[in-house]
Amino acid sequence: MSHRPVYVASDIHLGAVPAGTERRFVEFLDHVAANASRLIVNGDLFDFWFEYGEVIPGRHFRTLAGLARVVEAGVPVTLVGGNHDAWGGRFLREEVGIELIEGVWRTELAGAPSLVAHGDGLGSGDLRYRMLKATIRSRVAIAAFRVLHPELGIRFARSVSSTETKGHSEDAAQGRARFLREWARERLRADTALRYVVCGHAHVPEAIEIEPGRFYLNAGDWIRHASYLTIDAAGARLRAWASPASQESERP
Repeated sequence: MSHRPVYVASDIHLGAVPAGTERRFVEFLDHVAANASRLIVNGDLFDFWFEYGEVIPGRHFRTLAGLARVVEAGVPVTLVGGNHDAWGGRFLREEVGIELIEGVWRTELAGAPSLVAHGDGLGSGDLRYRMLKATIRSRVAIAAFRVLHPELGIRFARSVSSTETKGHSEDAAQGRARFLREWARERLRADTALRYVVCGHAHVPEAIEIEPGRFYLNAGDWIRHASYLTIDAAGARLRAWASPASQESERP
């Protein structure tokens, strides 16, 4: 097993953040390529992503190229679909080389049994979204959306995005965090083999020891925190990215 850590980031929301945020995230990807054993992007890498057959959104080619460099460096990359970018397809898998996961994913992180999920629709929160989720991810809805011209589809998705509100509403963020924290607690209680339950979606960075040696982790976001996780045999750490890589810092 590699001694390099697993890196986890979530909720970058490219397309709804300043261009400088994407530049910093590409720097982060170059750091990951040189230092990680694995990268997990736990949902909402893009504020909107949809593949129209051979047509893809083109404004984030720097990030796509950065992800391809990570893969080419021998670091596996997994994207867990979030509520903004669950519609990945052939281009991400075959051209960029990343693995796509939907829903709750059981895996091992640095050899420890773990659950990874973006977090949308989990727990007792997000009631309206939970009602919509099955519909908007259905084959019928996806086929109907694909009929739209890409420019219209992307414009519509941006018009209904709530990312700006999430970025400035601390109360809403703490509410989502509370629901996910309780969901993680229930999963750890139900499965005593688990060491980590890892979520995104809340936009609140957290590393909470629920029971001795067993943790709820949330990588936070890149809207306000530029935060991420590293996980190795010694445990999990919350970190904040600062350019250049030598200024990488650990969050308290």
